[in-house]
Amino acid sequence: MTAMTTVLFAVVGARFLIPLLIPRYPLPAIVAALVLDGIDQTIFQSFGFDPPGYQGYDKAMDVYYLAIAYLSTMRNWVSRPAVAVGRFLFFYRLLGVMAFELTEWRPLLLIFPNTFEYFFIAYELVRLRWDPARRRATSWITTAAGIWVCVKLPQEYWIHIAQLDVTDLVQQHPLRATALFASVVCLALITWFAVRPRMPAPDWPWRITADPLPHGMGTAARRSRWVAARGRLLSVATAEKVVLVGFLAVIYGQVLPGRQSTDTQLFLGVTVFVVVNAAVALWAARGAHTLESLLAAFGVRLLMNAGLLVLGGQLLRLGGGQLNRANTLFFILLLSLVTLLDDRYRPVYQARFPPERQRSA
Repeated sequence: MTAMTTVLFAVVGARFLIPLLIPRYPLPAIVAALVLDGIDQTIFQSFGFDPPGYQGYDKAMDVYYLAIAYLSTMRNWVSRPAVAVGRFLFFYRLLGVMAFELTEWRPLLLIFPNTFEYFFIAYELVRLRWDPARRRATSWITTAAGIWVCVKLPQEYWIHIAQLDVTDLVQQHPLRATALFASVVCLALITWFAVRPRMPAPDWPWRITADPLPHGMGTAARRSRWVAARGRLLSVATAEKVVLVGFLAVIYGQVLPGRQSTDTQLFLGVTVFVVVNAAVALWAARGAHTLESLLAAFGVRLLMNAGLLVLGGQLLRLGGGQLNRANTLFFILLLSLVTLLDDRYRPVYQARFPPERQRSA
């Protein structure tokens, strides 16, 4: 294995593994994922390496770690309005990235900016010292709007329309680069000396790790009992899961080599897998067949989906078609991980924020 191949595997591996820490260590993990996303190309260039087609993979890996972050909001966030705003921002961006991958029209990335990522960071910065549940819905909406207009629109234009980076700015316009750096320093000083002293008293000491789960939802077995009593296969939750995994599959389908299916066929095939996974998860919950270990549960789900894959491959061959094994294995890994995390975290959100009719019962 050459040094370049080792670097490529190390970077791509880190981009897939670091996001798995987001549910437990939300702020440091998503910042690490964000930083790695920003420097991966620089790492390759320092080794004189430009992976072919990496730009497409880069966008696909972005939505992967954002999907993990979105799922973790259902596990961790204690503000229902914040979860609602985050859900809109995430799916809005997901739709935009999918549209971009299908059309390659770069302005779509400006029209559908990645506001969710910085909104997630803003929430977790608040949670470090203060209770997010005490903030009103208007506060979260204002926060999202400010990030959208003042941060993400200029950033998305800079990156995707002007297609510039900080290196270009420093080399071509040193005075502007100096002014930009001075502005950042001034903003930091204003925040520290003017904004910080006016902040309310902290509600608690520094909190880096995720908060404990609600009472009665701390184990997979207890969440399973909750699902057994209230879960439904035909539900908004299943529909959202279909959209989430289906869109992710279509986005990755644009960059994986050797794909033989159309986007519609891919989405419909993933839909079948998601619905079957949801049905099996509901059956397991009602039969008290729950594995506490997340790793063990992932292994079982992976084996189940591999069996479904074998069956699907047999049916496909009867019609004269065939599966690309490498691509299919990747999709099975992605589908198994996302659906499992959704099944583990969604009951926490539903128990923390029950519908009005359940609260009044």
